[in-house]
Amino acid sequence: MALRSETPPPPADRVPEAPPASAQPTSAQLKAEIDSGRTGDKIPAHDPGLSPLGTDDEAAGRPAAPSRVALARDQETRPERQKVAEMRTGHGTGRWVMPAYYGVIAAAALVVGLVVWLLR
Repeated sequence: MALRSETPPPPADRVPEAPPASAQPTSAQLKAEIDSGRTGDKIPAHDPGLSPLGTDDEAAGRPAAPSRVALARDQETRPERQKVAEMRTGHGTGRWVMPAYYGVIAAAALVVGLVVWLLR
């Protein structure tokens, strides 16, 4: 099997599915929602992570309570949050930023070049 350069090898090519609603949610379910793209933070892709979400809390002996995880899942998957994230990641409102940045860099280089040329 030959891989194309755009196709990442497994498990990175797997698109995770969002977990179903649960009465006792876990931090693993919250991470699965983030990986599935439901939170609007990133594109749907498997993110192995060095330490899974909630590992620090568990190591400290205070795992996250299911009520707090449920609150986090609710906050992270709100439709308003997804709309704002789509507006930020889309090219609609910020198309002028990169050309303006390159213009400022080119203008600064031109000014420095003119100053050096005039002071010779």
